[in-house]
Amino acid sequence: MTAPDESVVHGSKAPDKAAPKELPALDKLLRDCAPLVIEHGHTLVAREARALLDALRSRAVAGELLRAELSGLARTLATRVQARMQPAMRAVLNLTGTVIHTNLGRSLLADAALQQVLALTGSPNNLEFDLDTGGRGDRDDLIEDLLCELTGAEAATVVNNNAAAVLLGIAALARGREAIVSRGELVEIGGAFRMPDVMSAAGATLVEVGTTNRTHPRDYEQALTPRTGLIVKVHTSNYQVQGFTSSVDEATLAPIARRAGVPLMTDLGSGALVDMAALGLPAEPMPQQMLAAGCDVVTFSGDKLLGGPQAGLIVGSREAVGRIRKFPMKRALRLSKLPFAALEATLRLYLRPERLVQDLPTLRLLTRSQAQIAALAQRLLPDMAAALAPRFTVETVVLQSQIGSGSLPVERLPSAGLAINPVDGKGRTLEALAIALRGLPRPVIGRLNEQRLLLDLRCLEEPALLTAQLPALKDALA
Repeated sequence: MTAPDESVVHGSKAPDKAAPKELPALDKLLRDCAPLVIEHGHTLVAREARALLDALRSRAVAGELLRAELSGLARTLATRVQARMQPAMRAVLNLTGTVIHTNLGRSLLADAALQQVLALTGSPNNLEFDLDTGGRGDRDDLIEDLLCELTGAEAATVVNNNAAAVLLGIAALARGREAIVSRGELVEIGGAFRMPDVMSAAGATLVEVGTTNRTHPRDYEQALTPRTGLIVKVHTSNYQVQGFTSSVDEATLAPIARRAGVPLMTDLGSGALVDMAALGLPAEPMPQQMLAAGCDVVTFSGDKLLGGPQAGLIVGSREAVGRIRKFPMKRALRLSKLPFAALEATLRLYLRPERLVQDLPTLRLLTRSQAQIAALAQRLLPDMAAALAPRFTVETVVLQSQIGSGSLPVERLPSAGLAINPVDGKGRTLEALAIALRGLPRPVIGRLNEQRLLLDLRCLEEPALLTAQLPALKDALA
C-alpha cells in the first residue's frame, strides 16, 4: 500500500510551505535592502532584520510560513523599520467633547508659543544669562515682571506643574509646622495627588477644620496655635458639594491669617487670567482676585484655562514667594526651557486681551457657538455616512461639551456633532469602529454613549483632517 503523501500529513513539508533553510542569511537580506541601510544606518536595520528572520524561522519550524512571504522580505523589513521610527506620542483628533482633556495633552499651544519654542530650542538662548550684565541670570527674571503685571502680584516664580507648586509652597512655608485646611477641601486629583499625602510629603502637619460640607471662620480661628505655619485654601475644581454647605472665602480668611501672623495660600488649579463670564463662559476665580482678597500665595496651572504649556505658576507677596524660591526643593521642580519658552509667549498674548479669543486656541474652542458647530456637523454628515455604510448609520445630534481637566466640572457647553449607530445594534461592532478610528494615521478619539459612538465637533477646526482619512476608514472596516 502506498504511503500517504507526506506533504498532506506534515504541513511543514507541503509544497507551499517554506522550510527554515530557505530563509536568507542576515547579510544577504541586508545587501538586498542596501537603500534602507543607507537611509537609516546599519544598526537599526540589522536589528530589525534579525528580529524579522527570528520570527519567520519560528514560523517555518512550526510549518506556518508560506513561501510566498519570502518574496516580499525587503518590503516587510522596510515596513518594520518605518514603524520603529514612528513616534509613540502622536497628534490625534479630539472629538470627545472635553476641550482641555488631560489624557489628550490638555491645552493646545498658540502659534506664537509654537514659534517661540522652535526659535529658542534650536539655538542657544539666554535662559540663565543676563544680557545686560553678561553674568549668570535667573530664569525667573525672564517671566516674573510679566506675571506680576498680569496678576498684580509683588513676585512670581514657576515650576513644572501645579501639583509641584502646591507641594513646594507648603514645604517652603510650613515644613515642620502645622497647615490648616478645611475638610471639604481635602481633594484628590488625578488618582495620586491627595492633599493629606501632599502635606505629609511636604513635611507639614495637616490640621483639618470644619466638616465635609460646612466650614466657618471660627473653625480656622480656633485651630490657630503657635505651631501654625500656613492656612491653605484649595479650590475644589474637580468636584462640587451641593446642598447644605458653607465655606470661608479668601477675603474672610485673609484678616484671620494676618492677625495670626501666618501666610494664606490658595490653590486655584485652573488658572483663568481673564474673566470667563465676560466671554460667555461659566465664571472661574482668577489669581488677580485672590491676591486682591489678601492671599500671600496663589498657585495655578499653565495648561488649563490659561491655555499654555504644563507649568505651575506661583504668584504672591515678595516675602512669601522669596521663601518659596529659596527653598532647596525649588531646583528639582523648576521648569525646563521648552515649556518656559511656550509659557512666556502665551502670557504675552494676555497683554492684548481684545485678541485673546482669536489668538489662544483654548479660549477659541471654548467660545465656539453651537450654531457654528452644528453647521459643521451638517457638512460632514454625507461623507461620514457614505464611508460607514452599510454597517452604520450616521445622524447629527445636539451635544454637551465640557471644559475638562477639573475646570468647572458640572458646567456644560452647548455643542453638536455626529452620532454613529451600528445597524446590527451590537456593542462589539461599535467597539470595532472605535478601534478603526484610533488606528487611522491621525487617530480619531470620540466617546461611546448608550450604544452609539459620538463625535463632538467642538474641537475640530480643520475638517479636512477627518475627511481626508475617510477612505482609509472605509478600507479598515471592509
